[in-house]
Amino acid sequence: MEMDLNAQVKKACFLQRLKDFPSNLKDGVTKRIKHVQKFGKDDPRRIIHSIKVGVSLTLVSMLYYVRPLYNSFGVSGMWAIVTVVVVSEFTVGGTLSKGLNRAFATLIAGALGVGAVHLARLCGHKAEPIVLGILVFSLGSAVTFSRFFPRIKQRYDYGALIFILTFSMVAVSGYRTDEILVIAYQRLSTILIGGTICILVSIFVFPVWAGEDLHKLVANNIIKLANSLEGFEGEYFPSSEKTSKETNSSVREYKGILTSETTEDTLANLARWEPGHGRFRLSHPWTKYFKIAGLVRQCAIHFEVLNACVLSDAKAPQDFISKILEPCSIMSREAGEALKAIAKSIKTMSRYHVCVNTHIKNSKNAIENLRLALKLSFPETDKDLLEIIPGVTMASTLIYIVNYVEKISEAVEELSGTVKPVLEGDNAEECNNSPHVVIAIHDEQPPTVNENNVNLGAEKTTVVVV
Repeated sequence: MEMDLNAQVKKACFLQRLKDFPSNLKDGVTKRIKHVQKFGKDDPRRIIHSIKVGVSLTLVSMLYYVRPLYNSFGVSGMWAIVTVVVVSEFTVGGTLSKGLNRAFATLIAGALGVGAVHLARLCGHKAEPIVLGILVFSLGSAVTFSRFFPRIKQRYDYGALIFILTFSMVAVSGYRTDEILVIAYQRLSTILIGGTICILVSIFVFPVWAGEDLHKLVANNIIKLANSLEGFEGEYFPSSEKTSKETNSSVREYKGILTSETTEDTLANLARWEPGHGRFRLSHPWTKYFKIAGLVRQCAIHFEVLNACVLSDAKAPQDFISKILEPCSIMSREAGEALKAIAKSIKTMSRYHVCVNTHIKNSKNAIENLRLALKLSFPETDKDLLEIIPGVTMASTLIYIVNYVEKISEAVEELSGTVKPVLEGDNAEECNNSPHVVIAIHDEQPPTVNENNVNLGAEKTTVVVV
């Protein structure tokens, strides 16, 4: 009786699952479609890149579909399709890197492979496989070892891999065929055709520039630092202007910076392969972005301490917080404004440094005021000292952040190649609208006369920021 009941329950469950299957299938398909749509909307360039790869594959397929082309290249036309599949990358730099690596590696390895086959044949029929084996072993081992060198690994690793593959295939296949030159020619030609089509499509059809992505990524990371500083001020020193939810979300924007090193390194390496485009010249100093990105990440690490101060239950006494409130608020606010100005200058590739230096100077003045406040508030007992440690930790971390903001400013100035700050366009107007007043005091010294009766009058200029 119990077995019949269990069988009926299982049968009912099966029938219910079978009944629900169409609706579950519909919900699953709808969910997947919405996910794909969201993924495409997040970056429409992904859809364009997919279409570009399809166009490239269709073009190289003509080597098989068109009879005259097939008669010229034969089954080697498949290498053009393989080339398109492995060379097509999302960015122009990635496509150029793989395309040029593959083309030159195939050319050099093919020539050496043909030379190795002829050299082996000169040694006689019995010695030919021995000579080929020695050459394949020697070159294969040497090139594989070279892939461990950081510079080769960074820029030419794919080329080294293709070199080993091509040389081994040409040298080994040459032992069994007399048409080694024809095979090498067809393979090289089809690879060059496939690589050329990929490069042309990548550059001229909605190009995605790795250099431009790197430029925007560095600027956006600096903006995240500024937003995190602004959020920290609102979270640690709450005011009625911003809600806790708004500050809580912005104070943790820095976390994305801590994991961006791999992306920045990849984009910087690919950007060096790209030709001049837009605002970026051929010799644009992409390597200097490493320094800026490194400083931004080091600065972001200190935000972990600030975040811990916000989340910690151990707080300094309110009377101590009130004494350091003003200098700490000024430090975070001015440093945030400096970071925003730096990010804007990177995005617009314009000069900015009078405004930035003003904010940094104000931050440093706040540091001095903070040190004075700490001296005046120094506790008399060890117990009081332990109570104010969380507040001192927060204040010292802000000082470190201000120092890193200054280093970031110097690195960006080095990137721009500007020795002295110059105001241009919108940046000048923005500084004029700021609450700070720049006063130029001209102190003209009395002229002096030298032995040749030459007037040596001089004029000094002093700039005061109020």
